[in-house]
Amino acid sequence: MGADGAADIIFRNESADLKQQKKDEYVAEFATPYQAAKHAMVEQVIEPKQTRPVIISALNMLKNKKEDRPYKKHGNIPL
Repeated sequence: MGADGAADIIFRNESADLKQQKKDEYVAEFATPYQAAKHAMVEQVIEPKQTRPVIISALNMLKNKKEDRPYKKHGNIPL
């Protein structure tokens, strides 16, 4: 739905100028990753230009990772 649909529903009785103003306010306030970062919902905001190097470094860090799982004492019995 996004900002357009929400503004059309909420402000259906208002003028087109007011709807556009409310859409612009919504996009500026909520449609950015910086709001999520401000509320600690995301760990890091990556600029588009830096996406590839960040992903490569994260994958290199995980390349040799080995997960130790506990030994299973019991298996699944046939039913």
